[in-house]
Amino acid sequence: MKKIFFYIFYFIIYLVTLLPLRVLYLFSDFLFLLLYYFPSYRRNVVATNLKNSFPEKSDKERKIIARRYYRHMADLLVEALKIIHMSDRQIARRMTIVNADLFNRFYAEGRDVIAVCSHYNNWEWLSSVSYFSKLSALLVYKPLTNEFFDRLMFRLRSKYGAEPSPMSAILKTILKYRQKKIPSVSALVADQTPPKGGHVYWTNFLNQDTCFYYGTEKIAKTLDMAVVYVHVIKVKRGYYKAELTLITDHPKNELPGAITEKHVRLLENIIREKPEYWLWSHRRWKHKRPANE
Repeated sequence: MKKIFFYIFYFIIYLVTLLPLRVLYLFSDFLFLLLYYFPSYRRNVVATNLKNSFPEKSDKERKIIARRYYRHMADLLVEALKIIHMSDRQIARRMTIVNADLFNRFYAEGRDVIAVCSHYNNWEWLSSVSYFSKLSALLVYKPLTNEFFDRLMFRLRSKYGAEPSPMSAILKTILKYRQKKIPSVSALVADQTPPKGGHVYWTNFLNQDTCFYYGTEKIAKTLDMAVVYVHVIKVKRGYYKAELTLITDHPKNELPGAITEKHVRLLENIIREKPEYWLWSHRRWKHKRPANE
């Protein structure tokens, strides 16, 4: 039954996404109404997250942020699915990296890089990073429980030459490229909730105790990889640019937790500036900080 449902869904999406983005944004406008009003999607989660993150803002200000967030999320869903038919030329025109020379510098040095990303603006279009860097792109992802949708997301994320890799296999994948003497950039979305009981880093983030994956820092130190933060900026509807910020090119010299703290602070400042573009419908704060942490 799941297989039949998936193929019906994929057939419909395949046909619909043949339309140009300017037309698909009409669907996005309708989708916004469904997400925000009828019947609404996680409105209580978004409201709670915003209230706890911005207690200094009024209810009216937080409602404005929430409404803008749902408009953006509707666009994001449409844009992610549009990858099915987006050509190399189209994606390279709509998603650019303004200072890709930083990646190319590490390529010239034969260094591998970790690109710390977040659920901010359009992270799915970052799969086109191969067009702006000589580094081979690896995308770390969490496999979906539904095998058919997992295959679809794998196909979308690998369309522009990147190699998706589960977190459990990323070390092996990086070493595979090293053996071939191919410098790589591994993109990790580092702001999602880690599984309970794992090795995590606790800090104050958006006014709340928050745990983060420690894997980025661990991999960087183990393999001596430079760490770069990727800030995706929305230029206008359907157009984005990414700015790179060097966190460290000497990870082994960093104190424990320093690399993680640096990219967390970068993300927090970005969210505070334009909060509507972060993933507020995610149940980000479902874990409580242990007393001994």
